[in-house]
Amino acid sequence: MTLSTSQLQRFFYSHYFFGGMRQAAGVLLPALVLSGVFGWHTSSFVAAVGAACVAILDQPGGPRRYGINGMFAALCLGSLTTFLTGLASSHVLAIWLTVPALCFCFSMLTVYGKHGGLLGFACLLIMTLTLRTPLTPADVLEHTLTSFLGGAFYLLYSAAVHRLMWHREEQQALSVALFATADYIAARARFYDIRQDLDDSYRNLIRRQALMTEAHQAARDMVLREQPRGTATHADRLRQGLLNLFVDMISLLDSMVATHTDYATLRRALPDSDILLFVRDAMMKLSANVADLALNVARNRRYRVRNSVKAELRALEFELQQLREGGMPQSDPELYALLVQVLRRLRNMTRQVDRMADHSVNPVPPETDPVRARKTLDRFLTRQKWRADMLTRNLNFRSAHCRYALRVAVASLLAMVVGALLARAPLVNTLDPGMAGHGYWIVLTVLIIMKPGFALTRQRNGWRLTGTLIGCGLSLLLFSLVDNSHALLLILVASSVLGYSLVQVNYALSAMFNTLFVLLVFHFLAPGSNAVVGERLVDTVIGCILALTCSYILPSWERNTLGKLARALRAANLAFLQAGLDHVDACRAARAGRTPESGETDVRWRLARKNVHIAFGNFTSAFYRMMDEPVSHQRHVPELNRLLIQNHTLASQIAAVIPHLALIDDEPEGIRQALAATRDALEGRRAAAPNVIETEGDYATIAYPLRQMIKAAQRIDEEMRALEAPPQPAAVRAQPAG
Repeated sequence: MTLSTSQLQRFFYSHYFFGGMRQAAGVLLPALVLSGVFGWHTSSFVAAVGAACVAILDQPGGPRRYGINGMFAALCLGSLTTFLTGLASSHVLAIWLTVPALCFCFSMLTVYGKHGGLLGFACLLIMTLTLRTPLTPADVLEHTLTSFLGGAFYLLYSAAVHRLMWHREEQQALSVALFATADYIAARARFYDIRQDLDDSYRNLIRRQALMTEAHQAARDMVLREQPRGTATHADRLRQGLLNLFVDMISLLDSMVATHTDYATLRRALPDSDILLFVRDAMMKLSANVADLALNVARNRRYRVRNSVKAELRALEFELQQLREGGMPQSDPELYALLVQVLRRLRNMTRQVDRMADHSVNPVPPETDPVRARKTLDRFLTRQKWRADMLTRNLNFRSAHCRYALRVAVASLLAMVVGALLARAPLVNTLDPGMAGHGYWIVLTVLIIMKPGFALTRQRNGWRLTGTLIGCGLSLLLFSLVDNSHALLLILVASSVLGYSLVQVNYALSAMFNTLFVLLVFHFLAPGSNAVVGERLVDTVIGCILALTCSYILPSWERNTLGKLARALRAANLAFLQAGLDHVDACRAARAGRTPESGETDVRWRLARKNVHIAFGNFTSAFYRMMDEPVSHQRHVPELNRLLIQNHTLASQIAAVIPHLALIDDEPEGIRQALAATRDALEGRRAAAPNVIETEGDYATIAYPLRQMIKAAQRIDEEMRALEAPPQPAAVRAQPAG
């Protein structure tokens, strides 16, 4: 019960729920006013559709500037789409040519990434809903103007809400990132539990890291775009508090990622020791502290909630003292050094979590010049590029975007054919070109389900069908038990809010509430008839079948992109290593008085580390999507799986080694050879590891990470060469090794 309560709190205080309320209010308000006050039922529906088109681009957690620009683009393109579709709707040949053409054009917008895909879907949504009723040429202008005004209202409404609630939005985005960080800490704690399988723990860790990277980037794009300007205003203090928390969160992440412990060795060497238990308990408490902090940030509360880890740290100190007295530093120096590193890392994490808690209560002023800090942090933001040549370069069959657009166009054409046949209307009929009645719902279902990747389409297909089935069942139950129109109206509003809120959290539940919302709308328009429930269900089933079938037309299998993503990840790790070595040289030069400071190289190293996390997340997501595809279309599964593991190991060890090297004035020959061997392997050259890596004094701390770096880089080189060999079908899925 505690877990479910925590999850509910996390959702209801998140930007997902807040964004869902904002979107639902902006879409329903013009409809309720026009229908309830003026009695313009048709106009209210058209205005709501225009507002819904713009609302799709009003996504929670993203850069606000891109959100405003995206909504404006949706308003303009959506109005143009409404006008073209309305003109074509009363002409048979025109509508059968216009719909597939628009589906192809708007589906091509996926070349611009997530925002481009949302813009394309928004236009396809308004196109499909415009097909609901054929328009005469005289009605097209009025229909388009009403839709435009509905969208314009939502744009102004959303901008006003953001103006008033900007701090709340940033708090919620940051809280989602903090929750993801807490989940990542808990995933790392599982490695110290000997009852947990290492392979399962590793798969869970990789997925958590990918989700955390995405959440951190969303928070970064919101918090860093509006940074404090060094004034004494209340808004500036609020911004400073969020910036402090964000920087603390990234520092905490650096402490966790900057190592890759040999958990298998620890379990073999200390099977009955309490050390692993103490480490696990300490990390679980730290995870709980970060989760509590995230909830306080989401709820805008400033009091501290903290579970002390002093008992676990003192117990670890006692256990290490016992091992030291037993002679482990002499008998197994590397294992002892590893345990000391674990203790130091826990102490550092504890200090950082306490610092985060302090900053959440009392934001401190910046220690650096705000203008200089803003210029530095701006480099970590995501930049959206919209260039015409990105479209033209993808207009060929080799492009996954073009193949996807062709699939969508074919699927929409087939959906129109099926809709016309179900309506028992001839394909050539001036009054009803096959889209009146409920045939347009088949097209809409196809457009909602179809995604560029086969695995995503199949996954969304199942979620959509499940949600629709449950939604239809709930609607029938409501219509039979509830006669009060006010109660049904409240349920309609709640369904709209939850439908928008859950679309990024749980698509099946979102589909269920959206189905319930639509059926309630039709219930108010035509009370007393439940036939629409069956029609919606049949249309959705047909649309799901068509979407899944058309996914096999010119499919874009993930195996075709994984090689490119693997090369990008290796290049990101190489750049990370080189940026780290440049930072080491700059630190040494600064201590020798040859250069004033090493701040610029430190920023470049942190930028390279961010790029590694993003590249790793892209590779991980694509790999697991491939594993959801048919086995016959999976290639190089063992090699890609090992690349996943070794790149993660390499990045962790680079992050662990560089800070230690920056404190050493000069490294001995063995360490220099180890770094050169790692770089050579990443550049695709055969490199032999040094025979000896110094372990005396300060070098003992980095001896183990260096060995792991060389091993990981060499394995990456081997697996990348194996990718160029003839692929073997994935008859058996490889399991990650710890």
